[in-house]
Amino acid sequence: MKILRIGPAGEERPAIMDAAGKLYDISHVVPDITPETLAAGCLETIAGLNMIDLPPVEGSPRIGPPVSRPSKFIGVGLNYVDHASELGLERPAHPIIFSKQTSCICGPNDDVLLPADATRADHEIELGVVIGRVTRRVPEAEALEHVAGYLLVNDVSERGWQLEHGGQWTKGKSFDTFGPIGPWLATRDEIPDPHAIDLVLKVNGEVRQNGNTKDMFYTVAELIAHISHFMTLLPGDIITTGTPAGVGGGMKPPRFLRDGDVMELAATGLGTQRQRVRSIDE
Repeated sequence: MKILRIGPAGEERPAIMDAAGKLYDISHVVPDITPETLAAGCLETIAGLNMIDLPPVEGSPRIGPPVSRPSKFIGVGLNYVDHASELGLERPAHPIIFSKQTSCICGPNDDVLLPADATRADHEIELGVVIGRVTRRVPEAEALEHVAGYLLVNDVSERGWQLEHGGQWTKGKSFDTFGPIGPWLATRDEIPDPHAIDLVLKVNGEVRQNGNTKDMFYTVAELIAHISHFMTLLPGDIITTGTPAGVGGGMKPPRFLRDGDVMELAATGLGTQRQRVRSIDE
């Protein structure tokens, strides 16, 4: 299933998409896609619906984040062979884990806003994993059974705040609108192999990133097992699993995002995103 949330920001309602790309409203059956409804088995309820009986969605509504109010948005750094290489770094001995604060989440086509002090903003196309049930110290062999589904993520990052303002990477990862996710949550049956996904990101029509999830150092199962060892993962939690080569900060000279730039992202089975970068005075 492809599950979306549509409507104005803060007023989204759930919908599902058929093979032809037609949307159907399911808000009369499942009020929203939240940690609570995921824990209560909303995916099973949605899977049992007959699209013939559902009201079609008319027009072209805004697409919001496919999951509402996750308790955690966890990032993984330096998880691709070619990305580590472009930065001149070795494979991490253990997965590098950081947090993106959930207030950065926005819809897949919403503007990305750059405050005046965000002068080194960068793009990172990534595979996101949504947890489906309480996950605590799960063995690697069982980890994928705890996945609700997958989604596309742009882990927008401000390199100056990430690397030069002390503390953790969270500072450069959590600006408002620095977490576009979606357009849809693809349930596990839609993505039989999360390590066979092409990831392509363009800026102003130029391909910057062109990778595949097969090149991860640490697999999705390994990441879930590792992270759940030291924190309990809850339904709706998002893990974004790292980015392939081609980030602006890895170019010589670096090429960071500027006002008016347009980012376009695409991933096998996970749809597309399009964000315009917009400078603000705040």
